[in-house]
Amino acid sequence: MRSLFFGLLLMTCPLLAQLKPGKPEAVGISSAKLQLAHDYLQTETREGRIQTASLLVARRGTIVLHQSFGRLSADEASPVATKDAVFQVASITKPVTAVALMMLVERGQVALSDPVELHLPEFTGGERSKVRVRDLLTHTSGLPDMLPENTELRRAHAPLSEFVRRTYRTPLLFSPGTAFNYQSMGILLAAEIVERITKLSLPEFERQHIFAPLQMNASVLGLGQLRVEDTVQMQNTGNSDPKDRAGWGGNTEYWRKMAHPWGGMHTTTRDLAVLLQTFLNGGSYDGKRILSPATVRAMTTDQNVGVDGAWGIGWGLAQSKSWHKFGDLISARTFGHSGASGTVAWADPESQLICVILTSRPAAFDDGRLLRRVSNLVVASVEN
Repeated sequence: MRSLFFGLLLMTCPLLAQLKPGKPEAVGISSAKLQLAHDYLQTETREGRIQTASLLVARRGTIVLHQSFGRLSADEASPVATKDAVFQVASITKPVTAVALMMLVERGQVALSDPVELHLPEFTGGERSKVRVRDLLTHTSGLPDMLPENTELRRAHAPLSEFVRRTYRTPLLFSPGTAFNYQSMGILLAAEIVERITKLSLPEFERQHIFAPLQMNASVLGLGQLRVEDTVQMQNTGNSDPKDRAGWGGNTEYWRKMAHPWGGMHTTTRDLAVLLQTFLNGGSYDGKRILSPATVRAMTTDQNVGVDGAWGIGWGLAQSKSWHKFGDLISARTFGHSGASGTVAWADPESQLICVILTSRPAAFDDGRLLRRVSNLVVASVEN
């Protein structure tokens, strides 16, 4: 009986994990092998290929590596990046928006099977009646990733509400639920549903119900009280970038303040690790439960069975044929997300491993190769 008790205790220990610093060997990780991931990013920044990078690795609730490299901007007088360096993480924002909507599902205020037009009556015409809330979060809605007039709107400094209005009318690319197409505009409408139901802005809802309970104190959708110069600047979009000179590029106050729910979140490696650990814990962290275990299971398992594009609710999955941003060595149960700004965050329930890599270099520069290589070094450091 006693052995059964301790067996059950060991099985539930990961659900109680809180992130604390510790030695790699204590959680089955080789310090020497993990050092290779550290050295890789250090070399990339020292030799000028990356301006800024931050890496956090944790296993079984133990942070075994947390280090930042480089400076906040290309300016030689710019502050050195610390462990608390704040990055705009681009599409890693999407699963956080999904968390907000799933909280309303848990409250019974919305169902994933609801037609979107039930909550957004403006979203009508053609096959829009077939679009379900679930489709917005699993990239099966038929909506485009970006609006055809995306550049035009950004040049005009259009407010987020104008993006919403245009999304109500933009043509669907295919019949809803029949195919997979990564789509930021679906996430935009998911955010609009949250705001309609709660009567709160999405930044405020996330602050109250996600960031504050989890003590993700450096996280905000949009800029909040931050200044652009206090955050990591994206490479190749400084004063030499015509989009920034025109006032609508990735480092501009307009774009950073917009709080776009598909890519406007500012955060740190530590805060993202806390969010991932919350999912590994079944929805709670440090005694604060934000989601039920049932919701966590739904968000981290394939919702697109029968569609060529495995995806969870908000989270990308390692098993997706088109999703290779987590590296080559992770297990099929791994979930996470990457961002076009040069970021990736993932967790593997099988090994209880968390990896967050945030950089200043847009992923398109090398098709995410650096993120995959560092991820591979992290996974290879696990020995038992």
